[in-house]
Amino acid sequence: MKAVDVAVTGLGLVTPAGIGVQSTWDGMLSGRSRAATDEQLAGLPVNFSCRVADFDPAARLGRRLSWRIDRFIQMGLVAAREAVTDAGWDPAAWDGARVSVVLGNGSGGNDQAQKEYGLLNSGRHKAISPLCITRSVPNMLAGEISADLQALGPSLVTSTACASGGTAIGVGRDLLGSGACDIVITGGSESVCKPLPAAGFGQMGALSTRVHDPAGACRPFDADRDGFVLGEGAGILVLERLADAQARNAPVRALLAGYGASSDGYHFTSPDPEGQGVVRAIRAALADAALSASDIDHINAHGTSTQQNDLSEARALCSVFGAPPPVTANKSILGHSIGGAGAIEAAITVLTLQHQIIPPTANLDLLDPDIDLDVVTKAPRSQCLRAALSNSIGFGGQNAVLAFRAP
Repeated sequence: MKAVDVAVTGLGLVTPAGIGVQSTWDGMLSGRSRAATDEQLAGLPVNFSCRVADFDPAARLGRRLSWRIDRFIQMGLVAAREAVTDAGWDPAAWDGARVSVVLGNGSGGNDQAQKEYGLLNSGRHKAISPLCITRSVPNMLAGEISADLQALGPSLVTSTACASGGTAIGVGRDLLGSGACDIVITGGSESVCKPLPAAGFGQMGALSTRVHDPAGACRPFDADRDGFVLGEGAGILVLERLADAQARNAPVRALLAGYGASSDGYHFTSPDPEGQGVVRAIRAALADAALSASDIDHINAHGTSTQQNDLSEARALCSVFGAPPPVTANKSILGHSIGGAGAIEAAITVLTLQHQIIPPTANLDLLDPDIDLDVVTKAPRSQCLRAALSNSIGFGGQNAVLAFRAP
């Protein structure tokens, strides 16, 4: 496949830090966690999450459309519309057959599925909505956005657990390189702030149990970390060949220079303790981008705040970089939106390069003595940033690493 320079020309974000790119960026710079007690999780051992506040889908999408689709699609569609507008495109005017949609999602429509299972379990099968399937299956994230924006090229959803959003962006870049399309709407969306995911992740021991202090619960790389916080949200990027973007005088936020993916082959949930799968993905992304480790000035870590993941990722970074460049962990503020996380973090990495400011990691009070990283905390850090990595690590040992460069 012929190598092409790929430009990020549009961004769209719906996150617990804010609805829209600027609101999310301002929220990230504040360094304040959005975790709070969640009434939908009342009665569970872990009763808090990072939810998108004040998200009114009917006001943003209209009552009929918002009624038809699940929350994860609603957020993805709002973010996709923002990203396309940000890129300066009018879907009524583009050649839709040359526009692709590649999005990540881990679990589909938790909101709708839980309601319908309740009806089924109570014996009311005839009350189940005929929209049950289309509201809940993961592929409809891409299907609804494709129809709404008249993006008529290849359309698909990737599902690599917590790496889904990063995987989608990498696959979207490959579609551009293959010549299958000229524009890609890519990223991810997920809503897992629901009782069943909360109970399931809780039973796994993956969630923080800091119910007395939700805002202080997610603390990546901290010595006192005890698990992640459920989140939700959507991150969408518009990708184009750099030459095409320049030909239409489109603003370029960043360049997507490389993509690397790997599998741990170690355990169905636990990461390789030495992070060798992540090492392979990072090295593949660097090679794809024609960058060396010394060219990377910043790393947006997966940083879940679990004991095993943070230590494994830190070891991987030290293995590749020796002394890794400054690191931040967005989940400390946004929680973990599973299939949406990698896409949201990729968008924030783009903004970090654009503004030359690294957002802080929340709640890091005492760095784990076994972790040797320069983690940006307490306040944003301004510095010269030429290139950055965004890491995503999923259950099943699936890893995706994106390499971005300043334009």
